[in-house]
Amino acid sequence: MYRVVVADDHAIVRAGTIAILKGLPDVDVVAEVADGLSAIAETKRHSPDLLVLDAAMPHARGIEVFAEVQRWTPDTKVVLLTGFTSAGILADWLEAKVDGVLLKSCDPDEMAQCFQTVLAGGQFVAKAAQDIVSEVSEFQSFTAREREVLSLVAMGHQTVNIAERLNISPKTVEKHRGSLMNKVGASTVAQLIAYALREGLLEEHRQL
Repeated sequence: MYRVVVADDHAIVRAGTIAILKGLPDVDVVAEVADGLSAIAETKRHSPDLLVLDAAMPHARGIEVFAEVQRWTPDTKVVLLTGFTSAGILADWLEAKVDGVLLKSCDPDEMAQCFQTVLAGGQFVAKAAQDIVSEVSEFQSFTAREREVLSLVAMGHQTVNIAERLNISPKTVEKHRGSLMNKVGASTVAQLIAYALREGLLEEHRQL
């Protein structure tokens, strides 16, 4: 039997996911949880074959849970089940080598196909997720430093303060901010922040 843990903070999503899993042969749902820390704990406890993981939950984000799973139970396959439709966030998960990616808008047949593929040792990325990621041009990708600058700009920090926090020069901060604005086609900082909010690059815990 394949052992599965389902982690999502929405009860109706967990119920629907579990119903589909129970319809598959040789699958046993050994735990369901509603927050990130519980997802880590139950994965350590059961060492499941599969973890179905929401991207944003209380106490620990999905990407943090994924890192802990890779550390403690590296043989556990992970399928991301997310309401995010941000190309940047989906691309980050794919770069992290998650085994499967499903949008919460997927139909039951696609979800079942994903679980079967991943349990058999393959990778599955929902077509809708592939389409979203493929629409992003290379020039729109942000570096890790640019993401740090973006977060601090959105929090209202000024150039000098950002420079002190990141231990870089004010001129370098201005360079990163200019690069960010060029990449997204923003002519003002307000437009840059609006883009970041729209794409889910800020305040991820408020999204599905």
